[in-house]
Parts: sequence; structure tokens; C-alpha cells
Amino acid sequence: MYSVASHPISFSFHHHHHNVTLHNKTIRSPSFNNNKNRNPFHSFTIPKSSLLSSPTISTQQNEPKQPYPLQHFNNLCNTGNLNEAFNFLQSNINDVVSSSNLKPEELIGILLQSCGRNKNIEVGRKVHDFVSSSPRFRNDVVLITRIVTMYSNCGSPYDSLLVFNSSLKKNLFVWNALLTCYSRNALFYEAVFMFVELISLTEFSPDNFTLPCVIKACAGLSDVKLGEAVHAFALKRKLFSDVFVGNALIAMYGKFGFVESAVKVFEKMPVRNLVSWNSIMYAYSENGVFEESFFLFKGLLDGEEGLVPDVATMVTVIPMCAAQGEVKLGMVFHGLALKLGLCGELKVNNSLIDMYSKCGYLCEAQVLFDMNEEKNVVSWNSMIGGYSKEGHFRGTFELLRKMQMEEKFKANEVTLLNVLPVCVEEIQFLKLKEIHGYALKHGFLQSDELVANAFVAGYAKCGSLDYAEGVFCGMESKSVSSWNAIIGGHAQNGFPRKALDFYLLMRDSGLGPDWFTIGSLLSACARLKSLPYGKEIHGFMMRNGLELDEFIGISLVSLYAQCGKMLPAKLIFDNMEEKSLVCWNTIVNGFSQNELPSDALDIFRQMLSKEDEKVKILRSHSEKLAISFGLLNTAKGTTLRVCKNLRICVDCHNAIKLVSKVDKREIIVRDNKRFHHFKKGFCSCGDYW
Repeated sequence: MYSVASHPISFSFHHHHHNVTLHNKTIRSPSFNNNKNRNPFHSFTIPKSSLLSSPTISTQQNEPKQPYPLQHFNNLCNTGNLNEAFNFLQSNINDVVSSSNLKPEELIGILLQSCGRNKNIEVGRKVHDFVSSSPRFRNDVVLITRIVTMYSNCGSPYDSLLVFNSSLKKNLFVWNALLTCYSRNALFYEAVFMFVELISLTEFSPDNFTLPCVIKACAGLSDVKLGEAVHAFALKRKLFSDVFVGNALIAMYGKFGFVESAVKVFEKMPVRNLVSWNSIMYAYSENGVFEESFFLFKGLLDGEEGLVPDVATMVTVIPMCAAQGEVKLGMVFHGLALKLGLCGELKVNNSLIDMYSKCGYLCEAQVLFDMNEEKNVVSWNSMIGGYSKEGHFRGTFELLRKMQMEEKFKANEVTLLNVLPVCVEEIQFLKLKEIHGYALKHGFLQSDELVANAFVAGYAKCGSLDYAEGVFCGMESKSVSSWNAIIGGHAQNGFPRKALDFYLLMRDSGLGPDWFTIGSLLSACARLKSLPYGKEIHGFMMRNGLELDEFIGISLVSLYAQCGKMLPAKLIFDNMEEKSLVCWNTIVNGFSQNELPSDALDIFRQMLSKEDEKVKILRSHSEKLAISFGLLNTAKGTTLRVCKNLRICVDCHNAIKLVSKVDKREIIVRDNKRFHHFKKGFCSCGDYW
């Protein structure tokens, strides 16, 4: 036997906020015995895990050896040779029983468990037939429970139900086995109905194994009221104090987004295990309360239970670092995983690759990826997604090529969703078509709406609107996101009329616009100078009480300015709480285009009067500095020429249009896309590039 003496793990940091606001609700932190030093981003002490020390090995000299028949049978089960194990048991069952203290029912149970563990339903059916044909075993309630569980583990709930219905004797264990089967195989309605039958038609009283299955079913059905009813049932039957029931309730409330309720359950649990801590941390993480989740991690390490983080713990906290962009904190957890010997676990390795990739540390991610000898599809997708996020076209497709050369793994829907965003230029059109052909061959376009939407957006970015429309029209069902992809594609490619036509089709289909739709449509209306449609969209926003964010506010200002209606444009501008440089430039440009230079200069002076905006204007973008230098060092009327190796941003584009009008200069800017000829407040690109 091996025994490992575990020492406490120290993990200290400071934390100052006891409450977190989420969805206009104040969420309390779980209370611990030690609640000082609560800032998870201040300092970390990497724990010294006792798992690094040599284990203390104790050997029992007189430990009895298993008799040969039983040992052989166990070896066959453990190595997955189940057909041979079944044949051996049939032929030698008397020898195995006589040479051990086990009953025949127990040996059959061992074999059934192995069938479920290895998902070997063929041998499982043979064992089932053997039990059913035996007068001695056919009504054994323990074996019936084992058979129900075996079929459940093999993913065949229908067979589990047949066994349950044909059983003459049923106890609570058999009911629980079928409930577990339904819950495990995502048959949540069936699980709830089975629970109702159990409490209404039988004399059995649900126990701590019954309720977790029902609670999981409530979470799967996203039925809050039903979940709360089961919670009340647990309180009434005095099952709430059980750790399995408490863990299930925490997970359920976390999925519903009721973090405060999850915290209350966690705090009231008389006994907590590692699953309890992992569940509450995951509840915080899934609802975006990352700082409190890190505080909980400290509570886990400092707790009196002496718990040590496991794989589930690490794959909960590491993705939070990715979401927050906290790569240094992620490195601390990486070090902790190394100390605990968890980096060899595939899930932990994948989460680290994903964290480093999302934080832009591709070299570190690539090292972990290359060291991983047991890669799966998630490993490849995480690495491909990292290169794609960085806009690394060659690296993305090189990894995709290597993945396709592997015999075990092939690109799936997630792979395509990671690859497609990197195809954004006309020269990448052929690659996009290759991926399209692969998706058609494997049926991804028909089975996954997200993939179809990504192809619509990808073709639109490459300027191939005919292909985008082809994919869009081939979709059997279209969501708001699907319509947004085709509407936004036409708006961005300078076809505002087509964008509006698709909007009208969307409206006729019974779907309403969301923020993305509204932004695309306002852009299209501004280019067309279509005031009636613009007012219709603006009215839709006001009727539905949609708040005015910065992007939509700027789009509305631009719309009314393009249509020559500077009064509503100025009113919208004045009502905007936060005004960025783009916002200021839009209103200034609007006055300038509508032959109101005095108003344009007044707004420009207001913008310059803000000290912080001055610094941004002078320091933010290189083309502004170059043009400022040119204005100071060239004669009035001289054409200015600027070269830039990146795409010019909207802010600089609007600013240069204003400078060309106010200073009466022609300014030519060459970015990585095209030449921009600015003259008299206008650009040759027509505000599309």
C-alpha cells in the first residue's frame, strides 16, 4: 500500500472587495474563517505540495495472494478482455467461487461493471442473457441494478428501461439506477417523470442518490421553478445536509446564473468536499465573477479540510486567467499544476494551451502543445485558435494541414470556426473555398448553423458576396445571427441597398433586429442618405427601450449628418455620456460636410479644450503625427503624402478629412489596403476601405 502524507498548501493574497455586483444584484463572497488578505491579483505564494516529496511506502509482508482462478478473472476484466472473462466465468464459475469468498452474483456484478466501464455492450448483452436464463439470478435485485447501470454506461437507456420494466422486484436502488441512467444520457424530462412516479406511486422515500439526478435534470431543462421545488423537497426530507445533494444544488444554481443562491447553499453545507469547492468556483467563473472565484481558490487551499486541487479545479481556474487576460496569474497556476503533478493530464494541458494562446503567448502555447504526446481534437483546436486570433494566416493553415495528416483526428466544426476568422482578404478566397468544400463533404453546413454563419461572414470579408448569398440561401433555418452576417457583409462591402433589402426580408420572416443589425443598417442608411429607413430603425430602438451605446450613437449621428439633419445629430451627440475621439470626429465631420464650418470649428475647439483628449489626439496614431509635422513644415497648399504599413483607422480617416477641408490641402495616404486621396473634406474611397 502507498500512503502519501499531505502538508498544508500555502497560497496567500490580499482581497479588498467583499461584494460583487452582477446583473444589478450584489453577490456576497462566501464566508470563511480567515477572510483577511483578499486581493487575488496582488501577490501569490506558490504552494509547496507534499506530492513532490517521496511517498512513504508501507509493505505488508503477509498480505494474502489472490487464488489463481479469481486472479485470472480479475486480470481479464481489468485488461478489457471481457469476452474471454465471460467465457472463463461460465466454464469455471464453481472453481472461482470455491477458491474465494465471493458469491457467483458478486462475480457477475464485477463483469457487468467492467462492461459498463469499457462500454462493451455486446458482452454486456451476453451477461444479461445469462442472468435472465438462470432461475437463480433472474430476480436478483442487485444484478438487475447492475444491468440497468451497465446499459446506462454504454449509452443505451432504452435497454435500461426494458430491464427495469421486466423486473418483478424493484427497490430504491433500481429506481435510482434508472434515474441516473436518464440523467447521464440527457433524458431530463424522463428523469423528472420517473421521480414523480417514485414519490407518488411507490412507498420508497428518495435518498441522497435520488435527488442529485433530479436536480441535474432540472438544470438540464433550465427550469428554475422546478429546481427550487426540488430544493424545498430536499429541505423537507432533511436531505439538504448531504454533500452530494448540496453539490448538485450549487451546480444547478450556477447554471441558472443564481450565484447568490449557490453561495447560500455552499455556506450552509455542514460538510464540503473538493467537488463542493470546484462547483462554487465554476458557478462564479461561468457568471463572470472571476475575482471572487480566485478568492474561493485561496479558501480551498487554506481550508481546514486539507483539500488538494485536482484536475477539475485547475480546468476551472486556468480558463478564468484566459478570460481576464491575466497571463502572469495563469503562469502561477501553471507552476502549481506542475508541483501537483497535474500537467500530464490532458485536460489541464489543453486549458494551459488555450490560456497562453488567448493571452497572445503563442511560443509558450506551442511548447506545451509539442510536448503533449496525447493530443486530442481540443488540443489542436486550442492551438489553431491561438494563431487565428493573432491573425497569423500561415501559422493557422500550417497547423490545420498537420492536423489533417493525423490519422486519429480530423477537423470538426470547432476547428472551422477557429480557422475561418483568419480569412479576411481577397487573396485568401481559394483557401476559404477549400474549407467550404471540406465542410460540405462532412455535412457541417447542414448540421451547425454557426459554421454556416461563419462562411457567410468569411465570404463577405473576402468580397465574394455571391458565395455569401449562396451559403445563406442554402440554410434551412436562419437565426438573427445569420441575417446579421449577410446584412453586415453587404453594408461593409459598399452595397447598402442590398443590406436594406435583406433587412426587409428579415422583418417579413418575423425576426427583429439586434444591436449588430441596427449598426449595419444605420451604416447602410447613412451611405444611401435614406432618412425614412433610418428613422424607422431609430424608432424601433426607442419603442423597445434599447439603450444608446457609443457605437450606435455614433452611427445615428453619422446617419443624420449624411442626410443633412444636423439638429437631431447634435441632440444625439449631446445626450451621449461618453464621447470618444471617433464620436467627436463624426460630429465635426458632419458640420463640415453640411457647409457649417463655424459650427465645425466650435466643436473642434471644444474637443481640444479637453486636456486628456489633447494627449490622445497628439500621441495616439502615427499618421496624425506625420500630417501635423507636414502642416508645420510645408508651404500652405502643398500636397502631403503619407505611407503607413497598417490599415488606417476610422478615427484617423475622419480627422484627415477634416484637416483637408479646414486647411484646404490635398492629403494622400497609402495604407496596406489602398490609396486614400483626401480633398475638401472627402476621401476617394467613399468612406469604405
